[in-house]
Amino acid sequence: MPQYYIVKETEELELLTQEINNLQVRINEKKSLRPERWETVMEKLKMEWTYDSNAIEGSTLTLGETIFFLREGLTVEGKPLKDFLDARNHIHAIDFLYDVIGAERPITEGLIKEINALLLKGIEYTDAVDFTGKKTKKKATPGHYKKTPNTVIQLDGTIHEYTAPLHVTAEMEKLISWINENIDKEHGLITGAVAHYNLVRIHPFDDGNGRGARLLMNLIFIKKRLPPAVIRNKRRRLYLNTLAKADKGDPEPFVRFVGESLVSTQKVIVENL
Repeated sequence: MPQYYIVKETEELELLTQEINNLQVRINEKKSLRPERWETVMEKLKMEWTYDSNAIEGSTLTLGETIFFLREGLTVEGKPLKDFLDARNHIHAIDFLYDVIGAERPITEGLIKEINALLLKGIEYTDAVDFTGKKTKKKATPGHYKKTPNTVIQLDGTIHEYTAPLHVTAEMEKLISWINENIDKEHGLITGAVAHYNLVRIHPFDDGNGRGARLLMNLIFIKKRLPPAVIRNKRRRLYLNTLAKADKGDPEPFVRFVGESLVSTQKVIVENL
């Protein structure tokens, strides 16, 4: 098994999975006592998930502006149109996940491409950097793997290169195979977080990779009868730092970070119920 998929079994991780399991029991109990509140609680969670996931990627919308737009369909003056398209597309992608669960569809490359196509619907151009390092735009290709390499400047100033376009299909096949082999064997936290990390590591699309990775992770969580985990924009720096540690061969801090985000989301659900 490639190193990117191996997570050290630590005492901290074991305690975290126990806490997740215990909180899920509490959620299920409270849900049965207050079924009329469940839909509202999940709607609130979808709004926050959409706001935070897009904010991590640079959206300028506030949580209030996101909720206002998704409820009323009205944009806010002075904000980029793309930010509103991203909000609309993300909420549609969440609804799509629940359709996937309802239809008992397996996780496949085609499914991940469908998610990316939803995230980029109506987006004509995506931000890019040319070979001289200058910012530029390139035509969006929703649902299609990248044709040119993509890189990112990390928080420590180094340039990180993702999987080369030539190797994307093979790496994606490996990822899908690993997910389907482990989804019933491992705790949902492990499968979801490792799948998230590897989709980001591969970066198969020109745009939408981060949001797509968080959607894939939460699809796995929902399949495992856990709630989606909202990774908060205010924890963006720690999120990126733990992803960078995974790039250096240790995904355990990132899995722990995701577990803490899941626990935090579960506690919010318990409180709201």
